[in-house]
Amino acid sequence: MTPAQIKLLRTQSVLKELIPQALSTLDDELLRGLCVTDVECKRGRYDAFVYLDKMMLDEREQAYILSHLKRVSPVIQNFILETEGWFRAPKLHFKFDDILERQNAMDKLFAKVEMELKTGKKQKNKGQK
Repeated sequence: MTPAQIKLLRTQSVLKELIPQALSTLDDELLRGLCVTDVECKRGRYDAFVYLDKMMLDEREQAYILSHLKRVSPVIQNFILETEGWFRAPKLHFKFDDILERQNAMDKLFAKVEMELKTGKKQKNKGQK
């Protein structure tokens, strides 16, 4: 691993810790309760994509949260600058993470296939006896 990659991973890790702390200082209850699942820095750490857990939020709530996060993004960036003493904070881009939903769908699919294979074997064994 190169020093640049290590620095990038370290920055992502710090942001993953600091962003929830910054969110917890806000007045909006919905924003304070958000869970950051991952942070991915791009363009030489000028942009940071912040992935949030949907936590049973409907489409309307998700749209509300994303629009408000856009407005408070400078506040979060200032929190990061003050806490870490960095010269520049990355521009934050917030997205909802759907990896858990896809993973759960895949798990259900595998469980269904497993059940079908088991029931198919039982029916096959009954037919042979």
